Amino acid sequence: MHTYIYLFYYSFKKVFGVSVSQMELFEHVAKPLVDDLIRGKNGLLFTYGVTGSGKTFTMTGSPGQGGLLPRSLDMIFNSIGPYQAKRYVFKTDEKNSIEIQTEVDALLERQRRDNNLSVPKTPSTRLKADPEIADMIKPEETSKSDGVDDDSSYSVFVSYVEIYNNYIYDLLEETQEDAIKPKWNGGGTPVRQNTELIPPQSKILREDQNHIMYVAGCLEVEVKSAEEAFQVFWRGQKKRKVANTRLNRESSRSHSVFIIKLAQAPLDADGDNVLQDKNQISVSQLCLVDLAGSERTGRTGAEGTRIREAGNINQSLLNLRTCIEILRENQMCGTNKMVPYRDSKITHLFKNYFDGEGKVRMVVCVNPKTDDYEETLLVMRFAEMTQEVEVARPVDRPICGFTPGRRHRNQAFKDELSRRLEERGGPIDPGMYMPPAANTLILSLPSLPSCELTDPHDDITLPRLIEALKNRQRIKQMLMKDYNKIANMMKPVLQELDTSLISKDNFIQEQNGKLIEKDKIIQGNKAEIERLEKKTKMQEHKIDILQKTTKIFEDDKRSLQHELETREQRLQRELSEKRRMEQRMHGVISDTQFKWEKECERRVNALQLEMQNKLWVKDEKLKQLKAIVTESKTPEDRLPPKRSASPSPVPTTTPVRPRHRRSCSAGGEKWVDHKPSSSMDLGTVLQPVIPNAIQVSAPSEKALSKCDRYVLTHQEVASDGEIQTKLIKGDVIKTRGGGQAVQFTDIETLKQERKRKSSEGVSASGDGALTDVETRCSVAVAMRAGSNLGPGLEHHAVTKRRKP
Repeated sequence: MHTYIYLFYYSFKKVFGVSVSQMELFEHVAKPLVDDLIRGKNGLLFTYGVTGSGKTFTMTGSPGQGGLLPRSLDMIFNSIGPYQAKRYVFKTDEKNSIEIQTEVDALLERQRRDNNLSVPKTPSTRLKADPEIADMIKPEETSKSDGVDDDSSYSVFVSYVEIYNNYIYDLLEETQEDAIKPKWNGGGTPVRQNTELIPPQSKILREDQNHIMYVAGCLEVEVKSAEEAFQVFWRGQKKRKVANTRLNRESSRSHSVFIIKLAQAPLDADGDNVLQDKNQISVSQLCLVDLAGSERTGRTGAEGTRIREAGNINQSLLNLRTCIEILRENQMCGTNKMVPYRDSKITHLFKNYFDGEGKVRMVVCVNPKTDDYEETLLVMRFAEMTQEVEVARPVDRPICGFTPGRRHRNQAFKDELSRRLEERGGPIDPGMYMPPAANTLILSLPSLPSCELTDPHDDITLPRLIEALKNRQRIKQMLMKDYNKIANMMKPVLQELDTSLISKDNFIQEQNGKLIEKDKIIQGNKAEIERLEKKTKMQEHKIDILQKTTKIFEDDKRSLQHELETREQRLQRELSEKRRMEQRMHGVISDTQFKWEKECERRVNALQLEMQNKLWVKDEKLKQLKAIVTESKTPEDRLPPKRSASPSPVPTTTPVRPRHRRSCSAGGEKWVDHKPSSSMDLGTVLQPVIPNAIQVSAPSEKALSKCDRYVLTHQEVASDGEIQTKLIKGDVIKTRGGGQAVQFTDIETLKQERKRKSSEGVSASGDGALTDVETRCSVAVAMRAGSNLGPGLEHHAVTKRRKP
């Protein structure tokens, strides 16, 4: 058994090992996003990986090892803690917008909500208390941002939703269990106000006036500390849907989204109150997403509801991959394909981030188990591809137009005033400007009890209300006395301040005169700078024109050079094509010349043969004439004349008649001799003759039914210009349908060759000329008897046989 190990290499911006701490991970991943949040920019951070790879631990952490979420909350409130606005100064509406209330409206709303929160604190019946953020983060690991604007007021709102089976549920709203919990009346007696079970309702996604996607109807809670925000998160975390699977004991069955929304607005010119201008509000948000892990149903052993949950999880993750791939293709290839954000709630909710409304970061969690090898490869490949998608775009914060340092100047004035009051024996607290007793009274000011009368015989509510009003009246009188005392103390202080202010005004006027002179110098310098800037712009404009002209000339040069190279290449191709054409034409001419030479040679040979045959016929006629003449003479005349050194006459023989060659295949079978009408008789010595054969010019079923064998005579021109004959033979067999079929078994080839013989003995004299008729006749008859085909040529019939 062989084991194969495959190594795959993927590149990432940062790789963290097994021993990396949560603090180090937060410094590299989440801290830059928190800095951008405080500076008014959006951010999205989500964990991605196979189920059981540690995504929830990376996001949440454990006691002593806080994850990215609690550390982000701690850093936010460590940075904006001193600059937070009072509760309910910033108020959310139902259209994903923030409004600003006055201090009076905020105070009234605080009192109204404090009266409605009448549930007393009771001992918890839970076996295990909720973890505190102090337990999650060590004191030496806290972080703080340097980008806080001290001339602005801040407020933090959090919301927590989950996407389960492609539906959105609010984890902070009242659920079935909360709906039947006992409510408390003003007297401290628990009563059940509503025992009807209210199932959670799915939320819908909407688009606000700024084209930002948000969850409509989602509860947004204003928090003032990291502990309060973490408790809100933990309250929703307990409602998140988890299940026990074969791969993970507490497997997340949904995508959870924790949204931190930071609202900030500048202070007014005095640096005391928040500026009442809705256009100056800057809202940024940081989304921390814990994605459910992809899983194979075959490995988890899921059934029923678990299968449907796994299918929806895998489908949403697949749509996320598809959106990222299309964004990458549009950016790298210049295409304009539509990104399918609406196919899944998770991608539709974060559509604005992928379109460039903030930075997106992804933490890929990997489990080194061999069972997750294939799924881990898919996760790594997708994560590597997402690095090529650029979606970050900075968001500019609004500019209020006031001078910076307003809060510090106001605080410095309060400190100076408190110092002078302290010298005169007044209050020390610079925040309240009243004696400690009055401050204590205000802090201990009781809230009004409930004034609702449910029973006509109720004799507790009215006396309690009367007593509370008397206490508030007594406190009011004490406050009036303290304020009168403080006013009397502050009058000389203010007079002294006025005097000092007058002297300071004189000094300021003197300094203003100097400033005016400096301003004139500055104005002159500004005019000179403007002149130089105009001159610089003019020179830059000329440089731009020259650069554009140079670019045009360079483009023309490149285009002409490209055209020249193209024409040269075209000329080279035409020359090479011309050479190839010449070579091809030379070859065609050579082939044609050789063909015509062979044809001419064949025709000359044919004409020579024809002329020799005619000459032989004439010789035969002359011979017969000579015999007749010889028979008519006397015996003496018949004697041949005596000549000295005359050659003996060549004996004459009877001309040989051509005989037909018996075919090698001739036997007792009956043949169908198929000779097409286009066949030519070559007149050679050997000719195939098949006895007991039916000769046809076209095959017919009637002829095939009477015979056992079949032969087809086929003629074609050989490569040497001669005609060769092929005898294609076969057996006639009967078919199942009652017809006949031919199965070819042999091919016999007949070919004619010519060979030129030596011309010795043809001529008796030195010049080769025949002097008389007798000599010519004798020579012709002798040559005919020797070759049977005429002088100078000899014919051979060559037979070749081969199997088809």
